[in-house]
Amino acid sequence: MLYSLLAGGKRVRPVLTLATARAIGLDPERVVPAAAAVELVHTYSLIHDDLPAMDDDDTRRGRPTLHRARGEDVAILAGDGLFAEAIRLLCERQHGEPERVLAALAELSGATGVDGMVGGQYLDVIGAASRPEAPLELRELHARKTGRLISASVAIPLHLGGVSEVDRIPYERFADELGVLFQIVDDILDVTGSDRELGKPQGSDERHGKLTYVSRFGLEGARELAARSHAQALAALDGADGRTEDLRLIADFIHTRQR
Repeated sequence: MLYSLLAGGKRVRPVLTLATARAIGLDPERVVPAAAAVELVHTYSLIHDDLPAMDDDDTRRGRPTLHRARGEDVAILAGDGLFAEAIRLLCERQHGEPERVLAALAELSGATGVDGMVGGQYLDVIGAASRPEAPLELRELHARKTGRLISASVAIPLHLGGVSEVDRIPYERFADELGVLFQIVDDILDVTGSDRELGKPQGSDERHGKLTYVSRFGLEGARELAARSHAQALAALDGADGRTEDLRLIADFIHTRQR
């Protein structure tokens, strides 16, 4: 578990959790357990995504994937263990009113399951987005596979801070658009980046015949979509009540990242 968890990475999701807490006037240190739980879930998803039955990748975060280093059996167990530890971490270490912690827990679980990451990965595995008889827009697929956990990274501190449903709306719109932006940029980098920059094999999506924003809209079209999503994410924050400077910087980083 530690082999993959401490291998590096951008830590975008936990940073989003801390930045959102700061935006709504909540001490970021109070949500560290929740932020760590989000990263545990994200790392678990990467371990399982890399398995031969899924994306069959040999490197991740600049080093051999866990199943290459320790075996498929250990990789499966490590992923399962990370998810379980994430739930335990939220339950045992996250302070706050019980109903707020429970709402945060439900948010994380929902982002992981059928309506989130696992459901999106299933649609990707069966090629649902490319079936002519049942077309599924890329945005819907990736809203589950990638976007849902990013959205949860923002929603969790909103729950812990007791932010009202009305006041959550601008943050939720920002998070939804940020998830789209992240995936578009990821698809672009899969074509334009190098193995060293990405920390994983370049061109993996193309080799697996996956439908991406680049394969559907072309490289320039994908870049235009990324610019549009970036602008819409920032615009969503215009209606937010709070100090959103850090969230805007994160959106800028995701838009311009090179790995």
